[in-house]
Amino acid sequence: MSASVVRCRRAAARWCAGQWDRFWEALRPLDPYRSVKAALGALVIVSVVITTLLALFAVQSATELRVITIISIVASLLITQFVAQSLTAPLDEMTDAAKAMAHGDYSRRVRGGRRDEFGELAETFNHMAADLEAVDQHRKELVANVSHELRTPIAALRAVLENVVDGVSEADPETMRTALSQTERLGRLVDHLLDLSRLDNGVVPLRSRRFEVWPYLAGVLKEANMSKGSGHARTDVHLHLDVSPPELTAYADPERLHQVVANLIDNAVKHSPQHGRVTIRARPGESAQERGSLEVDVLDEGPGIPESERLRVFERFSRTQSAERVREGGGTGGTGLGLAIARWAVDLHGGLIRVAESPRGCRIQVTLPGEPPLPG
Repeated sequence: MSASVVRCRRAAARWCAGQWDRFWEALRPLDPYRSVKAALGALVIVSVVITTLLALFAVQSATELRVITIISIVASLLITQFVAQSLTAPLDEMTDAAKAMAHGDYSRRVRGGRRDEFGELAETFNHMAADLEAVDQHRKELVANVSHELRTPIAALRAVLENVVDGVSEADPETMRTALSQTERLGRLVDHLLDLSRLDNGVVPLRSRRFEVWPYLAGVLKEANMSKGSGHARTDVHLHLDVSPPELTAYADPERLHQVVANLIDNAVKHSPQHGRVTIRARPGESAQERGSLEVDVLDEGPGIPESERLRVFERFSRTQSAERVREGGGTGGTGLGLAIARWAVDLHGGLIRVAESPRGCRIQVTLPGEPPLPG
């Protein structure tokens, strides 16, 4: 059998299947199993048929009409009760589940399996309950994580100040630098939380414009070098900028992109080995139809991110095993919010951020689409 014949048969089978699906959907208003209106209509029809048959039986058997009337009423009531109970059972379940959710129990679900409108409503209700349960769980985790993150620098700062007040240690520059480091960590956490609040409320506008990439990234690296002694204690890591071609331009929101690059640099420096090297590499994006598309890679020489954790690192308060080792070694290990904020800023641009393959260390790649093409 030739390939053309096989393709023709497959096309014919798909066409027949599509026609049958459309025909079956057109019959839905008449199917009592898939439509509540059809079920109620069937109920009326059955009641009328029963009453008519009983009336004919009364005429043929000379039974009194009032007896037949009573029997028909009882039969209609029994059938109506049975159908009503079947139709309203999902509503009773939803009412109980909604009352439980009003008291904070979001684990309740309603039974599905029906093919009518109540089945669709039950499925939608379960989706809503699952979303609310996820939001409530996220809220609890957020409060717990924020409390944990605030407790650590506050406790360290309190210990430093108590030692100074009690005369255990002098208020020398080294002690004050320790206190300042914890204060800066608190400031970074508050800034991150404010960014996330703006993210959730959707109040951050995107002000994209065209700019030259080399001087822009050079300024970001200069700020990172200036903050080495305060924002993080790693003064031994070398930052290297690689932009090709040198006249490369991009179309993006400079402020939001600054958040992305600064957070990625800070994360890379924290996980770099002693006297390591962090490279920020910028290239034109692969999209030829959009001017100003940009691809930025931030590479470090650290332990890297296991493949199983590459998607989770962009979640809020998520930390890899290497981040935990940094914390155990006496470092801050970050707040667990930097990469989440970076992903949010990239998403605002309609871009993509991911952990890319690298022969050594970690390579995080940011792709921005650039300027949309003009219509026409």
